[in-house]
Amino acid sequence: MNSIRRMIFALAFMVAPAAMTAAALNEPGAPLSQDLLTGQFLIAAPEMGDPRFYHAVILMVRHDKNGAFGLIVNRPVAREDMSQLLADLGQKGEDVKGSIEVYAGGPVEPELGFVLHSAEYSRPETLAVDGQVAMTASPGVLRDIAGKRGPEKFIFALGYAGWGPGQLEHEIELNAWFTAPDDPKLLFDDDPAKLWQDAVARRSRAL
Repeated sequence: MNSIRRMIFALAFMVAPAAMTAAALNEPGAPLSQDLLTGQFLIAAPEMGDPRFYHAVILMVRHDKNGAFGLIVNRPVAREDMSQLLADLGQKGEDVKGSIEVYAGGPVEPELGFVLHSAEYSRPETLAVDGQVAMTASPGVLRDIAGKRGPEKFIFALGYAGWGPGQLEHEIELNAWFTAPDDPKLLFDDDPAKLWQDAVARRSRAL
């Protein structure tokens, strides 16, 4: 991640992306009507023709009549120094040690950052997903992670996958995707290189 991209990311991480679905911008933890695949794995079928999603496993953060929003959770692409990352975000990080894995969360707006994490951690801006997993998009969560006050489990991703109303449902009808119930152990502890295969083994019938 070069310094220019860090500058873009530092600004984008501080605001909610306008392209996220309306459902995802509701009050954190508020019940949503007609949730479909929220909190489930969306798994690319072996025949997936779009190379951006080849063998992708996506955790669906929101999916309802307004559209769908999720993060790819099996594509680590880099490891960043935590102190430098915090400094780029305008956060104090001089005494911070260690690094953080960066995932490619999806092809849409790859300059935007998100932390998908275990549900015991919460900030005012945190979005509850399914009681087991939540998502936070603010520099504060990285500061808490660096200070050992953050979530027990987490994935830090740049970019996201998004669909308009009815678009994902149509792709599922075309057999482009499998689905499977969310499993935090599989999500946070499995080897990303094996996650697609392990998720496919747990696939369930689609919508």
